[in-house]
Amino acid sequence: MDRKEMIKKECDKLIEARSKFLEYLDENVPKDCSGLMYNFAKDTKLDAKKVYELFYKLDYQARKLRGFLVADYGLKAE
Repeated sequence: MDRKEMIKKECDKLIEARSKFLEYLDENVPKDCSGLMYNFAKDTKLDAKKVYELFYKLDYQARKLRGFLVADYGLKAE
């Protein structure tokens, strides 16, 4: 697998992790009257362990992908 294919695969993993995270929020957090924003002011019962698990996967993929982009494009990691 060449570098471009590997980065594409990692992007796909990031998109999948983001989708799963947002899907969990959609299932467990009501939205405001516009239907666009989550309304955390309501009595929402989230499983903290599940939120952490999903967010960690999303964050890990973002940091992993960032490393590739910094290396390939000479971007300064801050």
